[in-house]
Amino acid sequence: MRGRHHVRILPAITPRVSIVTRPPAIVSSDSHCVAVILCLDDDPRANAILATFLEEMGHSALPVASVSAVLAALEAGPVDLLITDYAMPGMTGLDVLRLLREERYDIPVILLTAYASVEQAVGAIKLGAVNYLAKPVSFNALEAAVHQALELQSLKREVHALRAEVAKPGATRPIVGTSSSIRRLLRTATAVAPSRASVLITGESGTGKELVARTIHDSSDRHTGPYVRINCAAIPEGLIESALFGHEKGAFTGAIRQTDGAFERANGGTLLLDEISEMRLDLQAKLLRVLQEMEFERVGGTRTIQVDVRVVATTNRELSAEITAGRFRQDLYYRLNTVTLHVPPLRERPDDIPPLAMHFLLRSASSMNKTVEGFTRDALHQLQARPWLGNVRELQHTVERAVILVTGPMITSDLLDPTDTPSQSIPAQRDTISPVVYFDSYDLAAAESLLIERALLAANGNRSTAARLLGIHVRTLRRKLNDSPSDSETTADGTEEAMR
Repeated sequence: MRGRHHVRILPAITPRVSIVTRPPAIVSSDSHCVAVILCLDDDPRANAILATFLEEMGHSALPVASVSAVLAALEAGPVDLLITDYAMPGMTGLDVLRLLREERYDIPVILLTAYASVEQAVGAIKLGAVNYLAKPVSFNALEAAVHQALELQSLKREVHALRAEVAKPGATRPIVGTSSSIRRLLRTATAVAPSRASVLITGESGTGKELVARTIHDSSDRHTGPYVRINCAAIPEGLIESALFGHEKGAFTGAIRQTDGAFERANGGTLLLDEISEMRLDLQAKLLRVLQEMEFERVGGTRTIQVDVRVVATTNRELSAEITAGRFRQDLYYRLNTVTLHVPPLRERPDDIPPLAMHFLLRSASSMNKTVEGFTRDALHQLQARPWLGNVRELQHTVERAVILVTGPMITSDLLDPTDTPSQSIPAQRDTISPVVYFDSYDLAAAESLLIERALLAANGNRSTAARLLGIHVRTLRRKLNDSPSDSETTADGTEEAMR
């Protein structure tokens, strides 16, 4: 029953076992994929309880009673995590860690012990344990340790994949990210790629709009054709028409030869018009005709040239506001946005920051012939806590700077000092949310509820961001949002819920 504690008493035949109770399981619909977790303990009852905990967290638990069974399971298929007891007949948890290292199994290990000591903890960490928990272990502590270990394993696998990509000659990985918004964006881009429809890609500067355009081209039946990019904001006004449509010899001073424009060069392929909102109005009218008829004349020419070009345009401006201000043609807007894709800012997808940071680290380290393994935990937390007003481009420059300055194998938080970057300022949309909260009672539950509500409001409903504002883990926030008030009650006899 929700809100009530369930108490299980294990036979007290060994100091490892004791009273175990657990809160109701909450498996969120947006939780991570199911992980395979090995549970090593020679006591089958304690092992069964641990397995039940893990299954209620949404994972697949495999209880085993011996090291040989662990090795057999590792040989049989992929395993994401091992949780092992310390004291077992003929072998300790440290011996298990040594054996895994000798056999070259790269798997995170959490060590549980009823006889905690500093020496044990140091030895376990040196041998590769990702966490060391003293019994009794609370459900929250176990859940946090498991989540952290799986997150680390996921990041390590991402690093291996990125290293393989970097090692391939000429290999590129256009878009790095696993967040739901990026997956949805890529699905739409892949779906629209085979069509001939024009695509408008919107988003803030530095979010990767051009990479999305390249993905559309590479996923289309035009991928063997040319891919031509014109930056409408970077070309002087007097040259943009020639850059787009080409010019005849003698069309203007300095035109000493006939030159093909971007549309001709992109024939049979894709033309990217980057920052199209910067194009002047008279050229917008000419562009509209080309999009409709797929024909044009070069500057200074009279011969009509027909082409077959797929046009993709990007903008960091709100085109509806540009139309209202008279700076952008409404008919061109309707012709361009047959399909519109929006690239979300980096601050709205913090889960993409670790893989992106590793991607830039590996690329920068490779170009500088440096060996850098990764980021410390504090460094990753700092990266995820920043609002990144410059988006992915700012993250890239920050990581490149850290790779230049680092002298050891890991990038630490001090190398990511943001004091000289604009990221320290809070996004404008949050300025209206005051961090000052007034309470009209001493009701702790009501205060917590109000703080959660204000944090979600400040984060525009993003739970990951709200959790960071509250200083708690996002899974804890999800549990607080789903739990009823009675969940915090204790059992009738006041027994504390824990696992020993």
